[in-house]
Amino acid sequence: MGTFVYRFVEIGTLVVTVLVLGRVLVSWVDSTGRGGLSRFLFQATEPFLAPIRRVLPPMGMIDFSPMVLIFVLTLVLQAIRA
Repeated sequence: MGTFVYRFVEIGTLVVTVLVLGRVLVSWVDSTGRGGLSRFLFQATEPFLAPIRRVLPPMGMIDFSPMVLIFVLTLVLQAIRA
């Protein structure tokens, strides 16, 4: 059972990380989110990024929430490996 939970969390963190990286890349091209891929990536990642944005202080035009989320996901993965 432990292996199943570990694999589930591992795959989940990988999927969320890829979605967040995709959102970051797409935001450079289509920052309004009008395209189909952009809309999907924004909707899929916003539930993860919005709480982080509420906690982080405003830092100008740069959004550090994707970096914080990927860091937290990495910590979660390391914690369940131990």
